[in-house]
Amino acid sequence: MSRAVRWLPLAPATALMLLFLAGPVAYCAYLAFTDTQLTGQASASFTGFANFRRAFADDGFRNAVVLTLVFTVLSSIVGQNSLGLALAALMRRASKPVRTLTGTVVIAAWVLPEIVAGFLLYVFFNRRGTLNALLDWLHLPQQNWLFTLPILAVSFANVWRGTAFSMLVYSAALAGIPQDVTEAAEVDGASGLRRWWHITLPMIRRSIGTNLMLNTLQTLSVFGLIWAMTRGGPGNRSQTLPVFMYDQAFLKSLIGYGTAVALLLLLVGAVFSTVYLRLMREET
Repeated sequence: MSRAVRWLPLAPATALMLLFLAGPVAYCAYLAFTDTQLTGQASASFTGFANFRRAFADDGFRNAVVLTLVFTVLSSIVGQNSLGLALAALMRRASKPVRTLTGTVVIAAWVLPEIVAGFLLYVFFNRRGTLNALLDWLHLPQQNWLFTLPILAVSFANVWRGTAFSMLVYSAALAGIPQDVTEAAEVDGASGLRRWWHITLPMIRRSIGTNLMLNTLQTLSVFGLIWAMTRGGPGNRSQTLPVFMYDQAFLKSLIGYGTAVALLLLLVGAVFSTVYLRLMREET
């Protein structure tokens, strides 16, 4: 009886999770095994693993998987993580006005709605946009960035928008390092690079793992930013899995197939989470 009483306060949260998370996921899992279409269909029929077999045989799906991994590695694992850590470290040594200005600019990009950030970066990378205007002023070569390098353009846009989260995580982690530890290493003759590598990074490794996992999961689901900038184009050269899923489910009306792609995207996120959690567990 006492155990039931202890779990009673969790009952409302558990019920909400089952209603708004487990319920939709279960319904999507059901749709993925059917030939449900958005229009022109009287009733759906069970098709087993046909949608999943179709996905693995689809060149468009395989292209979306590769682009999703490229987008995630460039903009999350390398871009946001590295830049956020660098900004957090530099801001610790900067003056208060510099910290205030930098924090305001970086966080302003983060709080913008994704679709607004997408349109702003579209204007920046457009053929007649801000970047080419700057290159023209510097007498440097120009190009249509959204056509020639679309996946790099949207990756940069995601870095610009999402770095603030990493910066805040690492700022809190660095502030938690005891000052006497770094001072003792400095007295022992350790250089700045050695202190950073052997003391700072090991002491914030849990924060690094947590930040990588959260950033990766967020990046895997980015849709509005890419849709506003390129709509997955030109062709399918920036069509990540969320964009491919939307195209199949809502533009081509293949709800069953699009939902199967969504479940595979969920599986990719689960794989990344498992890897990060295992690495963090091994470090403890």
